[in-house]
Amino acid sequence: MPDRAALITGASRGIGLALADALGDEGYGLTISARKPDTLEQTAETLRGKGYEVQALAANMADEAAIGNLVQAHRDRYGRLDVLVNNAGVGIGAGAGEQQAKYVDLQIDVNLRAIVLLYRDCLDMLKAAGAEHRNAVVINLASIAGKSPSPWLSVYSATKAGVLAYTTAMNKELGAEGIKSTAFAPGFVDTDMTDFVKDSVSADEMIRPGDIAEALRFLLRVSGNCVVPEIIFGRPNETV
Repeated sequence: MPDRAALITGASRGIGLALADALGDEGYGLTISARKPDTLEQTAETLRGKGYEVQALAANMADEAAIGNLVQAHRDRYGRLDVLVNNAGVGIGAGAGEQQAKYVDLQIDVNLRAIVLLYRDCLDMLKAAGAEHRNAVVINLASIAGKSPSPWLSVYSATKAGVLAYTTAMNKELGAEGIKSTAFAPGFVDTDMTDFVKDSVSADEMIRPGDIAEALRFLLRVSGNCVVPEIIFGRPNETV
C-alpha cells in the first residue's frame, strides 16, 4: 500500500490526467474519477501500465450521492488522503439573453458545488494528513476567466471566480490544521476543452498540461510553513 494517496476528479484526460500522472510518478496511490466509465478505465489502464496503483470510479460531480460514494471508495481502498485535486469542470457558452437554467445549474453544480461537497466529505482524511505532515494539499481548478471574466462565458467565469474565493476561505479556515489549498488559474491549455478557440489561438501557443503538473510537484515539496493560495498560468504577452 502506498504511503500517501490522492483523489483526482476529471482525471480521464487533459489537465486531470497530467496531474494524476505526476502524482502516480511521485508514488501516490490514486483514485481517479470522471463521468464516462469507458474513457476513465482506459486512462486507469494506461496509468497502471506505468506501475502506479490506481482505483477508477466513474462519478457525476453534479450528483451529491455519487460524490459521497467516490470519497467512501477512496477511504475504503487507501484509508488516507494527502492530496485532493478538484479538476472536474464544464463550460457552456451563452449570451445574457440566451441562458438556459439547466446549463446554468450544471456549471454551478460541477464547477463550484462539487468542490464544496468534496471538502466536506474528505475533511476527516485531510485533517489526519495535515496533522501527520502539515502538507495536506488541495488543488482547485479555477481559470484565468475567474480573474478576467469572459463575455459569453459569463456563468463559467462566475463559477471560477467562486472557486478562487472559496479557496481563499478554506486557507483561512483550515490552514492551521495543515491543509493547504491552492487555486490554479490557467489561460488556454492545449486540451480538447480549448478546441473551440484553436481557430484563433493555435495549440502551439497554448500552455501545456505538463506545465500545470509541474506546479503541483512544486506544491508537494514546499515546507508546511509555505502556503500558495493561487497560481496564475499565462501565455507570453497575456495579461489578466
